[in-house]
Amino acid sequence: MVLLESDVLELKRELTESFERGVVAFLNSKTGGKILIGVEDSGVVVGVSDPDDVLLRVKDRLKNNISPACLEFCDISLFEEEGCVVVEVSVASGWEKPYYVKRYGMSPRGCFVRRGSSAESLPEVSIELMFSRRVRNSLAMVPSPRQDLTFRQLKIYYEEKGHVLNAQFLRSLGLMTPEGEYNYAAFLLADENDVSIKMGKYADASRVVLTGNEEYGYCCLVKAFDRLSDRLLVENTTFAMITPKRRVERKLLEPAALREAVLNALLHNDYVNSSPPKVEFFSDHVEITSMGGLPFGVTEEDFFSGLSSPRNKELMRVFRDLNIVEHLGSGVPRILEAYGKEVFVISENFVRVVLPFAREAEAGSVDDARINVGTNVGINVGINVGINERQVLEEILKNPLATAKNISQNAGITDRQVERILSQLKEKGVIRRVGSKKTGHWEVVLEGDLHE
Repeated sequence: MVLLESDVLELKRELTESFERGVVAFLNSKTGGKILIGVEDSGVVVGVSDPDDVLLRVKDRLKNNISPACLEFCDISLFEEEGCVVVEVSVASGWEKPYYVKRYGMSPRGCFVRRGSSAESLPEVSIELMFSRRVRNSLAMVPSPRQDLTFRQLKIYYEEKGHVLNAQFLRSLGLMTPEGEYNYAAFLLADENDVSIKMGKYADASRVVLTGNEEYGYCCLVKAFDRLSDRLLVENTTFAMITPKRRVERKLLEPAALREAVLNALLHNDYVNSSPPKVEFFSDHVEITSMGGLPFGVTEEDFFSGLSSPRNKELMRVFRDLNIVEHLGSGVPRILEAYGKEVFVISENFVRVVLPFAREAEAGSVDDARINVGTNVGINVGINVGINERQVLEEILKNPLATAKNISQNAGITDRQVERILSQLKEKGVIRRVGSKKTGHWEVVLEGDLHE
């Protein structure tokens, strides 16, 4: 095999003094790249004589000779080619540009970027621009509005995953400013804060009639995500189409795409300069909005290609440690696979994902579908329904939180008729009310038959 150097590949016969320079150049680039040790500049594979020794020295030099810390962006592995062992160092684009070789500092002698097949020195003006973007966009540099923070919830999450905590736990997660104060990332992950993710439900796209309003927050962001996720499991109901050949079950929304859209909103939101993300349900779709637009320097093409450039690296680090995020850049491709580019609305001030409900669920009626409302609640096929009863029932299926007034407005039936029909349906065992009149919801159970 003959290899050629490029903007994403550097070849080295052995581990030389210029190794750090190559790594820094990839860290400061937009795409990252790979360094192969044991391959001549000509592309001929020669291998390394002591792979284990090279691995140890590579890891040590990555840890001690480059700043800011870069190990989490580097993956070191071995592979065999033509009977020779080659060391492969994969380097992702870093989050805290500019990176530099420590002994030369943040200067043109220490800062490099990959251009074509070479690592070029960065001029002072580029270094200053990169650094200003890092400071401006980093939660780590903004002091927490409160310094009386506690982290019991976060520590429990880490301990449950088997992490051993020490006195430097918070500092190692990047939750302290250089001055030793709690930063804004710490504020978001503390037991108590004033940040809340809002989930609203509307009768239609006009946003005039609010049928439900809940908040998940004022606590550790990980806990807030867990609580919101539990609620979304309830909202993402299951329905089934009864076809001549078989019964086909589907979710209202593709679960993995919904989860990734919410995760992306939480992790990429501009918390310092804007409001928290929000989730809004409508009659035929859900919208997940994060504030702040795309991170600086990321184009729409980069975004859709899965290029990972998180706005809040401290939050990403925690969610990765807790295995909530599988790997960098996986979220957008999953959404694209399920729904395509058209569900994204990208502006200078926000990124919104608009996920449509499955079409069968929108068009289906109680005659041709089985729909689980909430948990383990369903409609059986083949019932005899009157027109008004059908309309009321379908409104409840669309929105279990609907009030009599909501149903009246959407179905075109008087409030009085709706109240009467609801009472009749409850008596027949077709529906039941769970919770209070103000905060409860409807469940469709269909233990009885409907007649005009």
